[in-house]
Amino acid sequence: MGTIIAIVNQKGGVGKTTTAMNLTAALSDLGQKCLFVDLDPQANGTSGLGFRQNDISKGLYDVLSGEHTPQAVTLKVQGHGFSLIPATESLAGANVELVNAENREFLLERVLGPLKNEYDFIFIDCPPSLGLLTINGLVAADEILIPVQAEYFALEGLGQLVSTIERVREHIKPTLRIKGAVITMYDKRYNLSESVLWELYQHFPGTIFRTVIPRNVRLAEAPSHGKTIFGYDSSSRGARAYERLAREFLSLDQPIS
Repeated sequence: MGTIIAIVNQKGGVGKTTTAMNLTAALSDLGQKCLFVDLDPQANGTSGLGFRQNDISKGLYDVLSGEHTPQAVTLKVQGHGFSLIPATESLAGANVELVNAENREFLLERVLGPLKNEYDFIFIDCPPSLGLLTINGLVAADEILIPVQAEYFALEGLGQLVSTIERVREHIKPTLRIKGAVITMYDKRYNLSESVLWELYQHFPGTIFRTVIPRNVRLAEAPSHGKTIFGYDSSSRGARAYERLAREFLSLDQPIS
């Protein structure tokens, strides 16, 4: 069976969607069968993979509401071997509309569980919040991957997220595991990045991937062209970093914690 990984950080602008897109693409290029699930109502992952909202009639919201099967909304990502369950504008209302749903925290798990037989990895791009949709992402996941920007407030945000994960473990899903944290937007020219990197390793030994994602303009440009970094500039520093991350990801036989 495949593994479901939630990519999550409640702080926006930390490279969460960039990591979700490019790690999925890199693993696909290495021969893994992958599915990208856009759980973020902003739908940045969907548009970043080349799908405009005007061209999508149905998506994840329609699956969560029971109107369509996952297979009915799944799209093939051009230029790569992985698939996408897209986010649409309707997903923005899910936090409110699904509040009274029975077993509301398990809606996404029910959708994705049966798909584990079809994929090696299912990546969930969670919203930058700790609301109902993100809780659904955590409950559906087997493992969690946390992108952490190399800046001062990263430790505070990571601590809050880990506390939420512990509560989900305690009350809903005790088998939930942390795969690790990935340091993003790293710039070795600045002392702040160096000091935050050191502090992260000191506070969370053994839970930080060795691969560090650099601050790279090509990574920032790629989504505006509807491409992953590999489709936009496969020779860039960003592309090389995500390829290394994918290989390190595969080399970990067991989650870190």
